[in-house]
Amino acid sequence: MSYAIIGFGNIGKALAKAFARKGIEVSVATTRDPESFAADAAAIGPTIIPKKLADAVTADIIFLAVRFESHPDVAKALPTWRGKTIVDVTNAYGVPPEQLGGQPSSKFIAQAFSGARLVKGFNHLIADTLDQDPAVHGGKRVVFLASDDDAAAEIGALAENLGFAPIKLGGLSEGGLLVQARGNSWGQLIFKDLVKFDG
Repeated sequence: MSYAIIGFGNIGKALAKAFARKGIEVSVATTRDPESFAADAAAIGPTIIPKKLADAVTADIIFLAVRFESHPDVAKALPTWRGKTIVDVTNAYGVPPEQLGGQPSSKFIAQAFSGARLVKGFNHLIADTLDQDPAVHGGKRVVFLASDDDAAAEIGALAENLGFAPIKLGGLSEGGLLVQARGNSWGQLIFKDLVKFDG
């Protein structure tokens, strides 16, 4: 299984650190030349591989960590996304719901990545929190996942490998709304930093 993070801002770097902590190789890409962020990638660890966007999108699982407005630019990188899983880490705060046809932002993004399975996840934590080791006082930091197909199970297994405690919320239009911004309001679970203890 191969992994890529598209977008290397604060959230992209926080995700890269999660992979680096576990020694899992992950490609990172932006629309810029990889040399422009190679030093930042190297500073995180040897398993963080800077690549061109066209090369990074060949991965099986792709974390979309760009600004919401930039997702169409990423979607153009492949004619079809069939067989791939996209983890939507974007937040469409401030985007009028009517601009999205009244749909949850993840449903809107799923249309751009035709053929892919889409999971909303890892987006409810601020970058500074996501950046930290998910092992907290003997528990694990929670990440919420929502999907309209079985892809949430696959991403749940990855989240566990990265040290997080995944909680599945169901479909994008049901539980997924709890972790999506709508217009100028945030879903009820956004910014909630929760820790799960096995007991």
